[in-house]
Amino acid sequence: MKFGFDIDDTLINLREHAFNLYQKKLNVSVEPEKFQALTGVPIHELFGLTREEGGRMWNTMRDEIYYTDCPPFPHAIEALQELIRQGHEVYYITARAPEHCERTKMWIEKAGFPVQEGSFYCGMGDAEKVHIIRRLGLDYYFDDKPAVLDTLTELPLKVYARDNSYNRHLDIPRITTWSELLDIVREAGE
Repeated sequence: MKFGFDIDDTLINLREHAFNLYQKKLNVSVEPEKFQALTGVPIHELFGLTREEGGRMWNTMRDEIYYTDCPPFPHAIEALQELIRQGHEVYYITARAPEHCERTKMWIEKAGFPVQEGSFYCGMGDAEKVHIIRRLGLDYYFDDKPAVLDTLTELPLKVYARDNSYNRHLDIPRITTWSELLDIVREAGE
């Protein structure tokens, strides 16, 4: 089977990592419950920043956010490694800007994610992911963003939302921990 995965906030806990970095950078403490209750992807409002100020802060800190010690979600690396061991194909499809593609690929490989030749797609907009997913003929796709998940409803594949406070309004299957992935694969094979 062919499996596709978004990276940020699907396989790695990028928003929470950024949230923690913002607190340090701004010397502000924000209750984690407020972060967990956000109904949108951006985090700038928690720090009293306008959209423009939040965008500037994100851009200023992008390398630190993307390439330092952002943690993978528990069991993500092991689950994808097991998919490869079982003979499945694993694809990464991220909307990170083109100038971050090579470093992102190197970062996820260094983190332990199994990246095979020709399995890494980067540099497209959220709405363009659907074209890559269609062309690859994926059987399963996992993402966190409603803007992406909404574009996939007509494709003949199983789509899962990586559970997050800003996508709970979607009525689609979700995965809350990557230890569930192998159960999904096992059930599909029965």
